[in-house]
Amino acid sequence: MRRPAQAHVPAAAMAPPVSSVGALRWLRENLFSTPLNIALTLGCGYLLYLIIPPLVEWMVLDAVWVAGSRNHCRELGSGACWAIITTRIDSFIYGNYPPSERWRADLTFILLLAALVPILFDRVPGRARWLAFSLAYPLIAYFLLVGGLGLPEVETARFGGFLLTLVIGVTGIAASLPLGILLALGRQSDLFVVRIFCVGFIEFIRGVPLIVLLFIASTLLNYFLPPGTSFNLLVRVLIMVTLFSAAYLAEVVRGGLQAIPNGQYEAADSLGLSYWKSMRLIVLPQALKISIPGIVNSFISLYKDTTLVIIIGLLDPLGIGRATLSDAAWHGLSTEVYVFIALFFFICCFSMSRYSLYLERKLHTGH
Repeated sequence: MRRPAQAHVPAAAMAPPVSSVGALRWLRENLFSTPLNIALTLGCGYLLYLIIPPLVEWMVLDAVWVAGSRNHCRELGSGACWAIITTRIDSFIYGNYPPSERWRADLTFILLLAALVPILFDRVPGRARWLAFSLAYPLIAYFLLVGGLGLPEVETARFGGFLLTLVIGVTGIAASLPLGILLALGRQSDLFVVRIFCVGFIEFIRGVPLIVLLFIASTLLNYFLPPGTSFNLLVRVLIMVTLFSAAYLAEVVRGGLQAIPNGQYEAADSLGLSYWKSMRLIVLPQALKISIPGIVNSFISLYKDTTLVIIIGLLDPLGIGRATLSDAAWHGLSTEVYVFIALFFFICCFSMSRYSLYLERKLHTGH
């Protein structure tokens, strides 16, 4: 006699093994996936064990934050003497900018952050109005920092420290990108004169070290100006830094343009788009997307190269640090000074790098 058929009941879903989800999965896949990875992980962990505790002890636990001199620091503790930074922090930030006017530099920095928001992020309420402010920001920053419209004038020779670095770095980045794009397009132009000019400019600038261009800006340029002509040194530096960065960005963007399939150009022509419309709507967005890593790499290099202005007498953070170390009371504390400056540049450059990764993920289309 046959048994009656039993109804099929699906088994209850079981939870995945603990080792295949969450942090344990990440550790297994990234740090302990193979014998070689296990050995490297354990080796690196041991090195970190040897390095990090003494470093934290020197930088934080045994550090001295308030003291009047190097000898005073050594009496108070055996760690880092951050007192050299805390006592000169205003000089590191503002250089020789007048103390009574430093609120203008603070306001300029706050407005810079506000101007960057609609440029860096597209989901901002009222973005069109914010972008209008971003376009007007360079003029606002100029009058705030230099003076005019009722504000006392401040000579640019008094700019220094991180303020000077931000002025040169942000101006160079903002001005060199559009110029680099135009140079890249000009290098591929069908107009012979335009193409030759762009090629000659790019190859000349890329063949000359930035320090040479800065020397030209600081000294040789005066020989080509009419007698009695005054040309602000900081403006000359900004021009040279912008031209130098634009030449390298032009080659980065040109690489992105060459990576675009010919079908994209043909599609734009079939739609009856003009040259500039096809570039603005179809070609350049794709080329810039491809070029994001190279563009950000050029920006980071430019930002770090701002330290070269110390050679021509401008007091960037390195110049302020050198002037501080020349004080007999602080001799022998170069490690603290250069670690502090290195941390500043690391934070700025790391932030640019992380934003680049965010932008790449945001624009990734799976192709």
